[in-house]
Amino acid sequence: MLRRPEAGDVTTMRWIESVATERGASAALLVVALLIGAPGVGPAPVAAQNARPDDGTRAEVLGVVTTLFDGMREQDGEKLRSVFHPDARLHTAGGPGGGTPIEAFIQSVLSGTAELDEVTFDEEVLADGPLAVAWTPYNLFVDGEFSHCGVDAFTMIRSAEGWRILQIVDTRVGEGCDPSRRG
Repeated sequence: MLRRPEAGDVTTMRWIESVATERGASAALLVVALLIGAPGVGPAPVAAQNARPDDGTRAEVLGVVTTLFDGMREQDGEKLRSVFHPDARLHTAGGPGGGTPIEAFIQSVLSGTAELDEVTFDEEVLADGPLAVAWTPYNLFVDGEFSHCGVDAFTMIRSAEGWRILQIVDTRVGEGCDPSRRG
C-alpha cells in the first residue's frame, strides 16, 4: 500500500518513483500533477486561502459593528439584540472564563446610567462564505471621558437574517492609548 511521504522520508522524488513502480507511469504523472498544482487536476484552492472579502461583505460586517455601538450609545435593546446570534457570548482576554451571556451584557447597557461611546479605527475584516472575523482597535469613552482602549475581535456568521455576532473577545488597556483616535 502506498503511503504519503512524511517528514524524515528520503525524498519526494523517491516516493514518486515508488508510485511509478507500484502503480505505473500514469499514476506517477497524476501524483506529479497534484504536487505542482496543474490546472484542472486536484482540488480547487479554497476561498479561506484568500479571505479578503469584497467591499460589500466588508461593509456588511462593519455595519453590524456600527449597529452594536450605536445601540450601546442609544441604550436601544432592540438594536443591540438585532446584531447577536442567540448563542453569542462576550469574553475579555485574560478575564474570567465562561464569558458573559449576551442578555446579561444587554441588560447592563440598558440599566446603566453612563453614556458609552466606543469608537473603532483601522478595522480589518476576513471572510470565507458564512464566516467573518472583524478585528477592530477601539477607544472607549464613558460620559465623554476617555476610559480605555483595546481591540475587539468579532466572530460572525451569516444567517438568513444577515450577519450576526457569535462571539466578541476584547482586550482592555489603560496605558499607551491614543484617545484622539475617534474613527
